[in-house]
Amino acid sequence: MNHVLIVDDEADIRESLEAILREEEYVVTTAGTAAEALALAQEGDFQAVLLDIWLPDGDGLDILGKIRGEDSSRPNPPEVIMISGHGTIETAVRATKMGAYDFLEKPLSLDRTLLVLRNAVDAHRLREDNKEFARQLTTHSGLTGDSVPVKALRQQIQLMAPTNGRVLIYGESGAGKELIARTIHAESPRADRPFVELNCAAIPEDFIESELFGYRHGAGPHRGGRLADQPLEQRGTFERADGGTLFLDEVGDMSLKTQAKVLRALDEQRFYPVGSSSAVYIDTRVIAATNKNLEDEIARGNFREDLFYRLNVIPFYVPPLRDRKEDLPLLVREFLQQFGQEYGRPRIEISDQALAALKQYNWPGNVRELRNVIERILILNPKVMHLEAKHLPMLVQRTDGRLAPREEFSSLHEAREAYERDYILKEVDRHHGNMTRAAEALGLERSHLYRKMKTLGIHLGE
Repeated sequence: MNHVLIVDDEADIRESLEAILREEEYVVTTAGTAAEALALAQEGDFQAVLLDIWLPDGDGLDILGKIRGEDSSRPNPPEVIMISGHGTIETAVRATKMGAYDFLEKPLSLDRTLLVLRNAVDAHRLREDNKEFARQLTTHSGLTGDSVPVKALRQQIQLMAPTNGRVLIYGESGAGKELIARTIHAESPRADRPFVELNCAAIPEDFIESELFGYRHGAGPHRGGRLADQPLEQRGTFERADGGTLFLDEVGDMSLKTQAKVLRALDEQRFYPVGSSSAVYIDTRVIAATNKNLEDEIARGNFREDLFYRLNVIPFYVPPLRDRKEDLPLLVREFLQQFGQEYGRPRIEISDQALAALKQYNWPGNVRELRNVIERILILNPKVMHLEAKHLPMLVQRTDGRLAPREEFSSLHEAREAYERDYILKEVDRHHGNMTRAAEALGLERSHLYRKMKTLGIHLGE
């Protein structure tokens, strides 16, 4: 649950905000003085603070400095939203420079307050996620393997991550492009700011502009209309990543119309949210990724050449798993440890014969497919602590058209379920996790596929 601290000397404002936020399922604590607010902020675990500037025993800006300043004892202090009934532009600018997330004027607009608070909580969560990822990188490079391509990628990241140059990552689906993007962010000066991801292939054309740039004053993604459960305003990914990194995955699937608007935003470092005439200025580093040959797409008229040159300042190439199979044993053991801990089996071994069989397979789905296969093996063999070749899925065991011996099943029903699990997971892998396309390939409704997966005990990893 998200915990919010409300600091205001007016009891009716505290009580009204508390009632509203509790209805929105926030955990709420209130304070009426600066001293009380500081004591609570030091003891409690808050994601956001709504802080009045004028308090009877102190200045809200002083409290802001203590909560968000360098002397704060918390590695991830709460986001602070300043509130004022008679604020000035100078005060708002000063508060922003001191680390305030936003500035709200009294009388408070309910929609505006809820929107800003929701975005502040999201920003806090993203920063926590990024810090955890950075902590993992201190003990792990983020790139498993000792092959020449992986060593070259590490060197390239060390050289390019500290810059603000835009990055374009090439590679097949499942090869690890998102991992490269997160590693670049975690090793950059922006590591303590948000890392925001948008999969351009997963967002319908009618929605992607609003996802990128947000919307204002009810001009939602539904062709200017607004559904009853939509907020009046929404910040887009460019704005949420301000100061940090925006990862545009599968950028080659973006329409030409959207490409033109992204190009303008990159050139001007500003954009206009849908339905707004006011520009939003940003400082966002863009990392893009694609599994397509963008130069071929340019020749076909599917991708803008000028946008390509804006994005391709620092190119990265992530090799497919079949070109670095010497890394496979390390990856397998890493996934065995990860899923073994998740499923309560902390020490699972694998035979040399099983590893040899895994190396024979070409892994069209790359590291993502390998990860899913390892999880699948553990799900299908809940009591096995030492994996043999017979425990591998049929697809992986296929060598020169022949299958390795299969594990014996106690009944036809058990064998049928095992085959269905393998077949469904193979289609999910083949369509790179796109459940709609996998369902179409299987001849099932998407909802039916989810029910079938639940029945078979299939729980895909993120």
